[in-house]
Amino acid sequence: MNKLDIDYKNLLSDVIEMGVDKDDRTGTGTRSIFGATIRHNMSDGFPILTTKKVAFNTMVTELKWFLRGDTNIEYLHKNNCHIWDGDYEKSGRTDGSLGPIYGKQWRDINGIDQLENLITGLISNPNSRRHLVSAWNVEELDQMTLPPCHYSFQCYVANGKLSLMWNQRSADLFLGVPFNISSYGLLLLLLCKETGYEPGELIGNFGDLHLYQNHLEQAMEQTIRDGYDLPEIELICYDIYRGDFDAELINYKSHPAIKAPLSN
Repeated sequence: MNKLDIDYKNLLSDVIEMGVDKDDRTGTGTRSIFGATIRHNMSDGFPILTTKKVAFNTMVTELKWFLRGDTNIEYLHKNNCHIWDGDYEKSGRTDGSLGPIYGKQWRDINGIDQLENLITGLISNPNSRRHLVSAWNVEELDQMTLPPCHYSFQCYVANGKLSLMWNQRSADLFLGVPFNISSYGLLLLLLCKETGYEPGELIGNFGDLHLYQNHLEQAMEQTIRDGYDLPEIELICYDIYRGDFDAELINYKSHPAIKAPLSN
């Protein structure tokens, strides 16, 4: 079994066995631990779980949306992506906007295009320790339908390889984290295409890492599944700034999806 699935299942077990039961804003309740990390060497294959099927195309659509700087749900609906519907409906908005969430901050935080600055810096000054993009804009948090859960990512260049580490204040381990792993893995590969570096390591840091109470049985089911070899990915990037790229998984074999309700 691949290391990514082993490490992910270990996180599931840690939360199930050592987590503290807590109330949360959705009213569902969680079992939670604080502080955890997952690491993946990109040379081992594309980082997508095989112990359950992950909706790859939905993840790709959301990442394209972020990269475009778009925050309107219309783009997602046009591409059959509905993962933000619950948050949008709960917000009471009627104009399609989710407020100045991820894409807005990545591409226009107080007039600064962080994505463009990141790519320029990676090429011109690879040893800098400032290759960082933040979505946590304190001035605009109250305007967002949902404050960013994965609030920043940092890049690092060494020996011709580009690594990426993202930070997450709140991590829905069963539904959200599998998307986050694959999304940031794909972002890392896109940045490599743009800068010419080879992919290095993908690292995720989690603050409040939790399972919702109505995900516990599903999580336990996943822990007893053995994973398969990780797939490869065929990626063509036309324009990263427009979220214009094609991505296709090669030889993705997985167990069936495990359904669980989304808490908003």
